[in-house]
Amino acid sequence: MKAGRASIRYAKALLEFSIENNAEKKVVEEMQNVFSVMESNPELDATLNSPVIPSAQKRKILSDVFPNPSKTVSALYDLLSRNGREGILGGVAHHFIALFDKHQGKVAATVTTAVLLTETLEKEMLKKAATLTSLKVELKNIVDPTIKGGFILRVGDLQYNACIADRLEALKRELITS
Repeated sequence: MKAGRASIRYAKALLEFSIENNAEKKVVEEMQNVFSVMESNPELDATLNSPVIPSAQKRKILSDVFPNPSKTVSALYDLLSRNGREGILGGVAHHFIALFDKHQGKVAATVTTAVLLTETLEKEMLKKAATLTSLKVELKNIVDPTIKGGFILRVGDLQYNACIADRLEALKRELITS
């Protein structure tokens, strides 16, 4: 999924348009669905990014995969198709969701741990995340045993890495170079 400056511009425009038309709740639901589908189907992303497939066919694929879109989202599909930008749809959805959350005064945070967080540790992570932003934090726990221990906390664009695997790798590099 390509998520560059263009997808941010489209997402900002979509948010402004949907707010003006009081359709932001419906649009965010559709964009969450789009993002979920695009994340779970790399073939769809590859198809939408293919220079061989004509825009008209890509627009038909969007209609088949995402039937009955709202007028706002349908207009987005048409605009992306007219400009040959169907491949950035996943990025637009991702940025739209983040911008909508920010508009609502929320920020998504993820904490990656080797084991599932207990309720007490989750509260501690929320406190730590609250020191990194003034927005209301919504925490999601991702379990990744490869980090061995500790945690990686990501709040928006900020990341706090306190995992053991990272520290072991740094120690390994230091031992190799000395």
